Amino acid sequence: MRGSAPEDDKRTPRSALRRSATAVAAAALLLPLVSAAPSAGAGQPGPDALQRAFTDAAARFHVPRSVLLGVSYLESRWDGHSGAPSVSGGYGPMHLTDARTALSSVVQEFSGPGEDARGDSSRARRTVHADRAKPGVPAELPARLRTLPLAAKLTGLPAAKLRTDPAANVLGGAALLAAEQRKLGLGTSADPAKWYAAVAHYAGEDDTKGGAVFADEVYDVMRSGQTRTTDAGQRVTLAAAPGLAADTAQAKRIGKGATAGRAATAGQATRPECPSSVACESVPAPYEEFGDGDYGNHDKADRPRDQRVDAIVIHDTEGSWETSLRLVQDPTYVSWHYTIRSSDGLIAQHVPTKDVAWHAGNWYINSHSVGIEHEGFLAAPDAWYTEAMYRTSARLVRYLSHKYDVPLDRQHILGHDNVPGTTTATIGGMHTDPGPYWDWDHYFKLLGEPFVRDAGPWGGMVTIRPDYDANKPVYTDCEKAGTTCAPHGSAAVRLHTAPREDAPLVSDIGQSPDGHAATTGVNDTGARATTGQQYAVAGRSGDWTAIWYLGQKAWFHNPDDEPTAVDTEGLIATPKRGRADIPVYGRAYPEKAAYPAGVPVQDVSPLPYKLAAGQKYAVGERMRGEYFYAPTFDVSKHTVVRGKDVYYEIQLGHRVGYVRAADVNVRSSDS
Repeated sequence: MRGSAPEDDKRTPRSALRRSATAVAAAALLLPLVSAAPSAGAGQPGPDALQRAFTDAAARFHVPRSVLLGVSYLESRWDGHSGAPSVSGGYGPMHLTDARTALSSVVQEFSGPGEDARGDSSRARRTVHADRAKPGVPAELPARLRTLPLAAKLTGLPAAKLRTDPAANVLGGAALLAAEQRKLGLGTSADPAKWYAAVAHYAGEDDTKGGAVFADEVYDVMRSGQTRTTDAGQRVTLAAAPGLAADTAQAKRIGKGATAGRAATAGQATRPECPSSVACESVPAPYEEFGDGDYGNHDKADRPRDQRVDAIVIHDTEGSWETSLRLVQDPTYVSWHYTIRSSDGLIAQHVPTKDVAWHAGNWYINSHSVGIEHEGFLAAPDAWYTEAMYRTSARLVRYLSHKYDVPLDRQHILGHDNVPGTTTATIGGMHTDPGPYWDWDHYFKLLGEPFVRDAGPWGGMVTIRPDYDANKPVYTDCEKAGTTCAPHGSAAVRLHTAPREDAPLVSDIGQSPDGHAATTGVNDTGARATTGQQYAVAGRSGDWTAIWYLGQKAWFHNPDDEPTAVDTEGLIATPKRGRADIPVYGRAYPEKAAYPAGVPVQDVSPLPYKLAAGQKYAVGERMRGEYFYAPTFDVSKHTVVRGKDVYYEIQLGHRVGYVRAADVNVRSSDS
């Protein structure tokens, strides 16, 4: 069906997402850290209390301490999250699951997009029925979602204590590992190598592949070692054991080897597109027609033969794994290529990567990207992104990067919050996930491409890189409007109109046409620069650095002793000489003359931002204008329109944008 509806958002209005996150956060008691370890003493625990708790729990249940530390690192990076549950109902450093308690009082609100879900102006509006998406609490939960009650039985500790007391939680995790070792018929051993199968079962995996992937990651952590200060200020160390070799012969004890994928439908092969080092299953999204000539929930294509894949978009689900999988199998909903589970990093593929999923709210980016959803909540940071999920996601992104030759940098690995609106009217509705709490610095280290200083001040550009754990800017609106969010590490820095803390935040005229300054709201991206993003330097003043941002100078605090950015160099675009200003666009569509008969011309309307003479913006990609015309279920009517106009992707603000090559000069930032 054709129509004139504006391009719009992916699915759920952000206000509903905030309510969902609020309900989940409210399901937990936010209690202070109290150590149950006998050696911790009275009052506030010292900074080594959690380390002692691991030692005590290992001794009590005869589990090697390195195994306990390695499992916990994969599950939580040793954080306790103040007793709040994860999206899968997991609590504490050991991620003990009690989903019924976490979810029984939660009503997650999901409502589909009110406009065309693809972000495509060639299709009419349609509404997704919200009542299809509202989950309840199942009568019988999977075993992986109810490990905490078993831990309570094994330790004799109250469930409430296991949820809120990190040391008790560690005891519970040790008890579960010891019980699993006995269940497998394996004797207690001080050798970490002999716990491979028990570790594999800890994540709740019943199949050989999934359990082995989790165990392999744990043993990789034990080999490399880790040291970290937790969210509660606890310093924890796992000494490296580079010579450790797991007893992989135990793999036959893990399960039945059932990870062959769920039953395939709609012609998708059961073998998903994933690296061999991860657990991956097929949960196909339907390609189906339904009433009034409409169809869903993705488009058939033949990438990269017909269109280049040059971006990977990172999302969070704003809902549980079970709900997300149910939604993506609804033909009246939208789609994405992959979902990654929080508790263990299990991947489900829904749409073949050759096809175009409806995930980004920008049809141009949909046509040239792969979308990956991560189980989690933007505004509830303690419904955490686990280490297992980060690591599995990084393996998948590396695999896709190699398959499609996508560079591993922040110009090509985008957050959904970096995707631009396609027109002025759509800017306010663009999504803001995965948000300021996604740890981009850690993620890119796992990708093997850490953000480093590669130039001096003469380089002309900076890469944003605050210390995630120490960088805790104030955010509001996590639980309800006007309420300050709990302090939490963040990948983002704030941008001001002048080099001082009391200066107003810069404004985003796309979000606030009246020129009002951006806010500290967790979903307000108008004055935010995030780890890995690169900007041209616009000035320096003492401990402050200015960058070109949305057509203006934007200042952020960047002291030498605690830098929030590092110097770099690269290509920059600046308006051609003689131009007072130039337009910027939210999509790189071809010129009018490129469209064949029968394909409606897509307007390339500029966004409200103007780039003035002398301003400079980091360049990420060069491309020719292209438009994927796919208005019907009948793929014979699909057409890829290619033009002669050339565009450059630039780091416009928090989101990327596009400028015409005819409007800019591109040169090295250090010249």
